[in-house]
Amino acid sequence: MIALRFRGPLSALSVDDRRALFDRSSSTDATVNAAVASIIADVRMRGDRALRELAARFDPAVPEHLEVPRDVRRRALDAIDPALRRAMQRSADNIAAVQGASLPKSVVCNPEPGISICRRPDPLSCVGVYAPGGRAAYPSSVLMGAVPARIAGVGEVVLCSPPSASGAPSDIVLAAAELAEVDRVFAIGGAGAIAAMALGTDTVPRVDRIVGPGNAYVTAAKLQLVGSVAIDSPAGPSELVVIADRTSSPDVIAFEMLAQAEHDPLACVLALCIGKDVARAVDEALSRLVEQQARASIIRFALRGQGGVLAVHSVDEAIDAANSYAPEHLLVAITDAEGIVDRIRGAGTILIGETASVAFGDYMTGANHVLPTNGLARAYSGLSVLDFIRWTTCQRLDATAARSLSSDTVAFAMAEGLPGHALAAQQWSVE
Repeated sequence: MIALRFRGPLSALSVDDRRALFDRSSSTDATVNAAVASIIADVRMRGDRALRELAARFDPAVPEHLEVPRDVRRRALDAIDPALRRAMQRSADNIAAVQGASLPKSVVCNPEPGISICRRPDPLSCVGVYAPGGRAAYPSSVLMGAVPARIAGVGEVVLCSPPSASGAPSDIVLAAAELAEVDRVFAIGGAGAIAAMALGTDTVPRVDRIVGPGNAYVTAAKLQLVGSVAIDSPAGPSELVVIADRTSSPDVIAFEMLAQAEHDPLACVLALCIGKDVARAVDEALSRLVEQQARASIIRFALRGQGGVLAVHSVDEAIDAANSYAPEHLLVAITDAEGIVDRIRGAGTILIGETASVAFGDYMTGANHVLPTNGLARAYSGLSVLDFIRWTTCQRLDATAARSLSSDTVAFAMAEGLPGHALAAQQWSVE
């Protein structure tokens, strides 16, 4: 059998194992925090000069220009494989359709005669999207961040991604940026890119919000700069929980777990199996199929560190465990999957039925794959147009309403020791 961190009945786990399973929150390494703080301070003080020196230290090449010219992006789009371009366009179209259906509208409320309160959704002026580079390029992350921003009506969309050996981000990242109608692209990576977008430099504009996944340094930079810029939910390693029963295909469940485990040695994958025989079948499928995976060494590391196949007694126990775990992805692959969806209150996204592979959601369905991890799905949502909109409240009162509110407002103000407030309201108490 393949090595797993968690195996056997859920109810038999030790206190320490249950804590490790359900509490995946983690503070950034102190060394990472210190390094990131130094980078932020350097970018704050020296701007573009600091960014170039960071590229010389960490990237394969120092870009001739931090900003990638538009014609370079167009050539990259024209040069990619036609099949990949069709897939990327289909993905972008589906994201646009889903996000367009989620656009909020102004709301007007009249709580009393003469009082009108309006809440108006206003798109942000400028947002930054980060797309990781390094060991792999992620055009899907470009689409997931930039397309919703465009649909929300953001004034300017900026993308930062690390330079490759050519001195520019990878061609597929540039192609995705062109498809998503990104306004400006910069060959900047890591914590320096986050600092540049949060603080602004001579070349990089200061943005209102930064979204997109990244490594520990990127995440630490986003958290350290929260006072200067808004961010999406803090991101950690990929997560998947699968709920399976006797009708589930063990091979399908195993393939889904292996697919998520190949992301990262720290990825978290867990099967909650209703019955010991189901757990045994999934366990056997994992052990057999892992040898077929190109990234088997990464998968084994992830399964040994955070993976699990656990038996539960009932659907109710599985639901309780899933809600406590609050995973990034939850695949419900049981007979009555539809019947339990409304009881799930802690998941970044719920995939209903065996055919709803996480891979489809990651790339093609139009649902966003930038999702909360580390149990934050209990309070955070996946990225959407709502992340690129702020609400403005407008208040209107006529004279009659002002007279009506005056005495109660005076009572509140005096109780809180604010006589100036009381006088401001009191002047409306008489004709």
